[in-house]
Amino acid sequence: MIDVLVVDDDFMVAGVHRTFVDRVEPFRVVGTASTGEQAIAAVGELRPDLVLLDLYLPDMFGLDVIPRLRTAGYDCDVMVISASREADAVRRSVRQGVVNYLLKPFEFEDLRFRLERYAAQRNSLLTTVVRGQADVDRVLTGASLPAQSAALPKGMSVETAELIERTLCGTDETLSAAECAARTGVSRVSARRYLEYFNDTGRAEVSLRYGVAGRPERRYGWRA
Repeated sequence: MIDVLVVDDDFMVAGVHRTFVDRVEPFRVVGTASTGEQAIAAVGELRPDLVLLDLYLPDMFGLDVIPRLRTAGYDCDVMVISASREADAVRRSVRQGVVNYLLKPFEFEDLRFRLERYAAQRNSLLTTVVRGQADVDRVLTGASLPAQSAALPKGMSVETAELIERTLCGTDETLSAAECAARTGVSRVSARRYLEYFNDTGRAEVSLRYGVAGRPERRYGWRA
């Protein structure tokens, strides 16, 4: 589980955020706070993995909470959730290492997407074995993290991408574009296009199988 502390001075808003978070696995809300001082005390008591931090708190500006958490030795991550559209607030948030910045008001899907990206990157940081620069770049750039449907190249559908992904994840062997097409029912050309997209984004990897003659066959496997 990923434990979350919700910090917002409006108890009704905090309740909505809590409901949203609890709908996303593997997240769970372990507490709420309405002031900066309460947030610092709650982090010390509950030791959450992630703090959802409002900026307009009654006793201090939200970003002033972060250095106090660091000074106290708490290494929890922080995601800002605020109505502040000021560029300086965003810049200060980035400098202080927040994992994301979500503007109010927002829909459930907006928060769900960011939580899932955070969970994926957190898992990547915990499990990545660094064999070279590509592995470092993959963690830092989030190349292997889930993408929103709008991020798919033109002409590609979320449904087909998910079908190809399930097919690769569901086998321990590598697949050629032709084999993937046969298992999914899409054309070989389409299968190859999606497979190459997953390879380009770091979610799949390619190996070459050399035959007796001709060009080597490209085979695709899903990255663990």
